[in-house]
Amino acid sequence: MDPRKTKIFHIAAALMIIGLLAFAWPLVTGHPETAWQAYLVNFLLFSAIAQGAVLFSAMMNTVQARWSRRFANIAEAFSAFFPISFILFLGLFFGREYVFPWLHHDLHGKEVWLNVPFLFSRDMVALFILYGLGFIYLYYALWFKIGPDTSGSALKNRLSRWWQKRRPDAEKYEHRRYVFGVLYLLAFAVVLSLIGYDLVMAAEPHWYSTLFGAYAFIKAIYIGFGALIILAAFLHLSKNVPFELSSAEFLDMGKLFFAFCLAWADFFYCQLVVIWYGNISEETSYIIARTVLAPWNRIAWTVFIVCFILPFLILLNRKIKTVPKAMIALCSVVIVGMWLEHYLLLGPALTHHAASMPVAPVEVGVALGFIGLLMAAVFAYFNQFPEMLESGAGTSE
Repeated sequence: MDPRKTKIFHIAAALMIIGLLAFAWPLVTGHPETAWQAYLVNFLLFSAIAQGAVLFSAMMNTVQARWSRRFANIAEAFSAFFPISFILFLGLFFGREYVFPWLHHDLHGKEVWLNVPFLFSRDMVALFILYGLGFIYLYYALWFKIGPDTSGSALKNRLSRWWQKRRPDAEKYEHRRYVFGVLYLLAFAVVLSLIGYDLVMAAEPHWYSTLFGAYAFIKAIYIGFGALIILAAFLHLSKNVPFELSSAEFLDMGKLFFAFCLAWADFFYCQLVVIWYGNISEETSYIIARTVLAPWNRIAWTVFIVCFILPFLILLNRKIKTVPKAMIALCSVVIVGMWLEHYLLLGPALTHHAASMPVAPVEVGVALGFIGLLMAAVFAYFNQFPEMLESGAGTSE
């Protein structure tokens, strides 16, 4: 293997080992709730990043955008995280006592919906459909990008054999790529809403928000696009990769990121204001616990500043959107803010009477492990399809 690729995989492996040790440490020292809370938060965050990044490709294909072709090529690499995300979801079953605070509580009739067998069954089917649609969309998209007669890696050889069994028909493949792209978009909205309700909102089973589903999938798009910009900027800056983007492409992607920054803030604000002015005790207590009471109020202000105020003010500048290093820094800060936002939403329900913010070396270590998993998945994809890293990839469309 190329020494540069070996180095990347070694870094990813080192991060995964750190994450595994960070997860195992509280388990062996008698604090399994800490390990499983960090596991849940990072599962939600990194799954949303992968789902949101692949959404970019499906969305651009649906509207037949041409400017975004190179961004779409690398966005599809995040689909390699889908099988890992699915397995990680199944792993939550072993920590169910620590991630579902409603277990063994009187749910006043909600136990019909909130019971472990039904929850895992419906979420497993939902994720299977979402990831299945994503892979079928990718199957037809790759036909146009690498061609039916390609060969090289094991996965490419298998794809080539499947394509050659059927009569080449570009019009039919184009139609199917469009249809499965649209189905992925629809499934994305439904499944992300369901996951948000079941794994985040249900942590406070007597609180509900009709906006929470939309808030969950808008947030996934926001951080998915942020991760895509970070990956694109790193590849663009690398002297060893023939992948380059123009200033105009960075500018357009920066505008899109700015638009979803506003969309996320709009849902954040609408949800907060409606509940606040409704002034219904079972609803406002949820907001008060997270925005007024210590230590969560500090996280709330941090999230609001780094996920909205900071990117809003910075991205008003047109020039900054075309500077890859600046966009890497800004998008990284937003993703860290969203990582904290998951602790804000789940923390008061999972860690009652917390005296300090639950962000310690264990939580950071588990997050590094998930970064390693995502890195390994994305670069394994590029190892299978290295032509996606060439600026001219996919011109046969």
